[in-house]
Amino acid sequence: MTTTALLVIDVQDSFREQPSWADISNPGIATDAARLVEHARGAGDAVIWVLHAEPGSGGAFDPASGLVRLQEGLEPLPDEPVVVKSSHNAFTTTDLERRLVQAGVRRLRLAGIRTEQCVETTARVGSDLGYDVEVVLDATATHPLALHDGSGTLPAADVIARTAAALSGRFATITTIDEVLAG
Repeated sequence: MTTTALLVIDVQDSFREQPSWADISNPGIATDAARLVEHARGAGDAVIWVLHAEPGSGGAFDPASGLVRLQEGLEPLPDEPVVVKSSHNAFTTTDLERRLVQAGVRRLRLAGIRTEQCVETTARVGSDLGYDVEVVLDATATHPLALHDGSGTLPAADVIARTAAALSGRFATITTIDEVLAG
């Protein structure tokens, strides 16, 4: 029985097909995720793939668009579940927690798109549910964000730094790909 699960969150073509992809902080996110997947498989950890869908929206996240699929280079094995969510976190609208409990998972390692949105909310909910959570910060990606008052834009690097500061020591351990691969 495994005790760690790697969650690869929203590394999907829906993002790549948006004009905002040109501003993504980590265009090589699929390669980074693939490195973590290879490591997880070698360690005997569970790998769970998470996709975001907005059925009926008519946009890039509508399954009818054909874009709600993993980016090139990411391929689940037959025993690796793909869960499809419609909320920001990977728990609320999926059977993820049931799957984790059945597999005996106690630690979650998170990677994916968007650092401050789906990755962060999954980390917070996972922590609240009692999981030890790690966020592999350099295996996440996001976009610059407009400030709430319209006075400018928060650069993606600042969004990522803010997310790490908000999660660290409260909801998650912040780590890097190299630290994970080093064991």
